[in-house]
Amino acid sequence: MDSTTIAQMILKGLPDAEVTVSGDDGVHFEAVVHCAAFEGKSTLARHRMVYATLGKLMGNEIHALGLRTELPEK
Repeated sequence: MDSTTIAQMILKGLPDAEVTVSGDDGVHFEAVVHCAAFEGKSTLARHRMVYATLGKLMGNEIHALGLRTELPEK
């Protein structure tokens, strides 16, 4: 697994998002996701939205994903 693939998967599920993913070891990653769809959602709900884009990879190919979920800058 690599950070580019993860970013593409998140963008496929959240097409209006801006996504940055980093991580060098192939199993631990950090992502920053800015998305208007996060408006009015709790942090937990935002994280679940991102995890849903990755499906069964979470906990398997992706051992850990640190998330920062924010609204787009205006």
